[in-house]
Amino acid sequence: MTNNLQEQSLQLASIIKGSKRLVALTGAGISVPSGIPDFRSATGLYRMENGGAFSAEFMLSHTCFCRYPEEFFRFYRQKMLYPDAKPNVAHRWLARLEAAGILSAIVTQNIDGLHTAAGSRNVIEFHGSVHRNYCTACGARYGLDFILTTDGIARCPQCGGIVRPDVVLYEEALDDGVVRRSVDAVASADTLLVIGTSLIVYPAAGLIEYFGGRNLVLINKGETAFDRKARLVINADVASVAEILNEKFK
Repeated sequence: MTNNLQEQSLQLASIIKGSKRLVALTGAGISVPSGIPDFRSATGLYRMENGGAFSAEFMLSHTCFCRYPEEFFRFYRQKMLYPDAKPNVAHRWLARLEAAGILSAIVTQNIDGLHTAAGSRNVIEFHGSVHRNYCTACGARYGLDFILTTDGIARCPQCGGIVRPDVVLYEEALDDGVVRRSVDAVASADTLLVIGTSLIVYPAAGLIEYFGGRNLVLINKGETAFDRKARLVINADVASVAEILNEKFK
């Protein structure tokens, strides 16, 4: 750990201590230490060979799901599902902040469910969750195990309809209720902790525009377009930051 990271982590601890309403906005970077790749880094999902004729972005699109469902499910099972992944120190750190009455809400772009697995309760899943799936014909609900234990196109045992993940694919609209809850959470915060996201993808990145509080804190390995607006920028893995804070404030 560098002295600079130690100092920045302690500065973050001071900001958190002085906050009355802390909200976290998390992206793929927070789950990388759990073994789930991000999307746009050098080792991210979009740089991986997917074994098909289409790009990863297309494979996760509504068009692909409708036109090439077999290809969609092949890619989805191979690249998007990590059933053995566990919450890491950063997920657990946020859960402890919530349990202590410090963190009000987590708005996450992730679909992996690791915040909930870590014990966080007020988690707003902006893009849905791999743990929820539903039949497009009869509406029957299924968990992650159903997708993992089926082959080819996932079909409903009750009616034969296609069972799809309750996640927002490219070209699809976000749930209005989820968007409202996310905007309300960010707008009501006096400290917004943005973790593991490049803030490139909209509309999720646009949530930051609703923040009018005192403390914008960005923790991300790379730079973002919002760095100049932040009170504190930490270019590091959030797991390293969480480890420092856990050690200092046991």
